[in-house]
Amino acid sequence: MTADAVQVRRGRKFDQVLDGAREIFLRDGYEGASVDDIARAAGVSKATLYSYFPDKRLLFKEVASAQCQLQAEEAMTTLDLTQPPDRVLRQVARTFLGFIYSDMGQRIFRICVAEADRFPELGREFYQSGPMLMRNALVGYLTQAQARGEVRIDDMDLAADQFAELCKADLWPKLVFGLKQSFTDGEITRVVDGAVDTFMARYGP
Repeated sequence: MTADAVQVRRGRKFDQVLDGAREIFLRDGYEGASVDDIARAAGVSKATLYSYFPDKRLLFKEVASAQCQLQAEEAMTTLDLTQPPDRVLRQVARTFLGFIYSDMGQRIFRICVAEADRFPELGREFYQSGPMLMRNALVGYLTQAQARGEVRIDDMDLAADQFAELCKADLWPKLVFGLKQSFTDGEITRVVDGAVDTFMARYGP
């Protein structure tokens, strides 16, 4: 299969197949999703579906990657990287939490965890297509902020990872373990403010 052929198909029914697959994966999970249901939801034949994706694993990877990359790219367009850390970090935190606490983000995460033993590459694809993009963008911003004298950081990668974990304090465990299904803006603001204040207390100039 040539790269050109793949590009032509992308222009015709590729997105249609992904839309159908997304609907079924989120409804039935990875294991429960059948190729017949995906083809039906996408409005294509099984032969057409298989011409794009020879197996379900590759299709799920594409669905998860596309969704995460879309979220990450949208987040990047809303950030003004010339602003001080106190403002940018709050934007980053809200964007990050907005995705991982969304229905889509939670379902993709749970599918990746459920299938991690059989398909460990699913988790890697999920991380590389979304969280890693946000992490790299945050590292890039912190590097610029340090050049302006707004932060003092020796290990940029570690600092970015620490900020992401601070953003998940309190709320993430409650969501993962089913203690709560959603959070108010006040609850999210409390965590975001705490994350930014703690981060800046450690890395501020």
